[in-house]
Amino acid sequence: MQDNFKKSLDLILHHEGGFVNHPDDPGGATNKGVTLYTYSGFLGRKATVEELKNISDEEIQKIYKNNYWDRVKGDDLPTGLDLCMFDWAVNSGFQRPAKVLQNIVGVKEDGYIGAKTLEACTSLLQDSYTDSMIEKITEKREKFYRSLKHFDTFGKGWLRRNEETKTESITLAQRGKSDN
Repeated sequence: MQDNFKKSLDLILHHEGGFVNHPDDPGGATNKGVTLYTYSGFLGRKATVEELKNISDEEIQKIYKNNYWDRVKGDDLPTGLDLCMFDWAVNSGFQRPAKVLQNIVGVKEDGYIGAKTLEACTSLLQDSYTDSMIEKITEKREKFYRSLKHFDTFGKGWLRRNEETKTESITLAQRGKSDN
């Protein structure tokens, strides 16, 4: 939903933390959840680890908005579902959660949320289906994490983040319903 980006970003940055360069992380060096590869793409040139360590909050906000929030159509999703989709996109790329949402709402799974996906969401959500959608997405996300090679190393944190995101997403969804 529009106006939820900043609040959602704050919640995600809580999970992402600061600079990390874990030897088992296939993403390599990251700062506030932004990989060196992603930062290089944002800059339009190869970034250094030192530059990544000093990434500005303004750059972080632009990267998260353009690469993840906008790609899952956060402004167009209902409150709560927007955070749920945004967080998974940040953690795994935008296409995986988009395909899961498309599967749930019964439209073609192409990994790009467009008018048909949003229309199907709106139709289902008229029946107060948001909490159930968040639950289903959380289940699919957990199943995905458990299938990953590095689950033994990072799995506990991934599952904790997934559960915390589900709880916060449902809380936001219910608060959004009471505001209407």
